[in-house]
Amino acid sequence: MAPLYLGIDVQLLRPPAWMVLDESLTQIDSGWMGVVGDSFETICGEAVAVVERYLRRGCDVHIGIDSPRGPLPAPREWYWDGKNEGWRQRRPAEKGRGRHCEVIVRSLGLANPQWTPSLEDSPNWMRLGYALFSALEREASGPEAVHEVFPSASYAMWKADPDAPKMSIDVSQFQPGPKDMIDAAVAAMTVCEYQQGRGAAVGDDGFGAIVLPKPITEAPANLLHWPG
Repeated sequence: MAPLYLGIDVQLLRPPAWMVLDESLTQIDSGWMGVVGDSFETICGEAVAVVERYLRRGCDVHIGIDSPRGPLPAPREWYWDGKNEGWRQRRPAEKGRGRHCEVIVRSLGLANPQWTPSLEDSPNWMRLGYALFSALEREASGPEAVHEVFPSASYAMWKADPDAPKMSIDVSQFQPGPKDMIDAAVAAMTVCEYQQGRGAAVGDDGFGAIVLPKPITEAPANLLHWPG
């Protein structure tokens, strides 16, 4: 089946932006999921409809969502000590937010994550992201076809890289939020690079990995392995 890559930029100030690229990074389609104020069920229904449309055409759809996969069930017990390049236990004053994948991305200077909290403390945009993961994992070929991405980290990895991939897209759906649509495009690009063996997935605490478009070449060995 021909592979396609769907990137989704999750937000609530505007509808989530989405873009589909083929394996040559040429845009196939793009748009916005619903309108501001739509229920999570409606937005997820639109996301499922996009995926179903391409599955019916015989395409293999790989998905990248710019959102945490799910909330933390309990406070994080381990914190990274960059100075000593090792893990330490959480201190009483620390909230314990964030997953291993976010710690890695932050410690490597790739991006500043919005540390994933418990469900109770999750902002609504994260809750929408959780709902999208749940809906699309059921629709696609399982969790392995639905990835968490972090466009800011992808931008950092591609900065000043003469071999950074090039995509061919149009701006017909950009008007509501150009940066949102670019993030959706980069989400799709990142999944494409990962699926074609040029990227990496980081985070092994059991609460989801972040997919990156390039391998991690320099990092303390301990950082990449969760101590719990």
